[in-house]
Amino acid sequence: MEPPVTLDGEDVRHEKVKVLKSIRKLGSSDVILGHSEADSGSNFKDMENLMPTYFGAVLHIDNARWDGVPFLIKAGRGLKKNRVEIRIQFRRVPGNIYHKDGGGHMQDLVTNELILRDVPDEAILIRINNKIPGLGMNLEASELNLLYKDKYNVDVTDSYEQLLHDVIDGDNHLFMRSDEVEAAWNILSPVLSELDNNNATLEHYEFGSKGPDKAGNLWAKHGVKWLDDL
Repeated sequence: MEPPVTLDGEDVRHEKVKVLKSIRKLGSSDVILGHSEADSGSNFKDMENLMPTYFGAVLHIDNARWDGVPFLIKAGRGLKKNRVEIRIQFRRVPGNIYHKDGGGHMQDLVTNELILRDVPDEAILIRINNKIPGLGMNLEASELNLLYKDKYNVDVTDSYEQLLHDVIDGDNHLFMRSDEVEAAWNILSPVLSELDNNNATLEHYEFGSKGPDKAGNLWAKHGVKWLDDL
């Protein structure tokens, strides 16, 4: 969202509604739905009644700031890792002169990332490519981390603790207003309609895996590698 005029709850919620209304309508080519049978105990004899346990999508925000920037989202049950986080991948530098090591061999460098993690441990992480010490010119990905539980000698409040505190305090900026709820549902309505009409295909994935294989094709279409899937 854009910066609010003040930190007052209504000003914050105005901006959240504006950005939700700027999200482009989802097309079927931008969505992957999956199902893991081990998660629900169901089996493939009852395909018509299966419900999605995985959702992956590419969202686009049609405004001046985010034009051309894909927002990738995935959520599912029974995945390999249980994490709640935002990963900001930086664009590759044009004409990168470090694409070869000291021996002239190509280096497949990962993308620099800023990671804002909520679960399992609250942290701010930066993943960068740095030179390995020595006489050569070899790079590797390293992680700089600010892990809250290690940095601060205090109990980090749970998300619901914060919400309950805000209720008592009369602070509503983290709560959804009715028009925000409506704008959020409007984004998903085309997907829900396809499900209701049995027009959506559920991709199978194994319990404990990274999710449906076809999700990787969706990310690749936008030139993005989900580094934790590697």
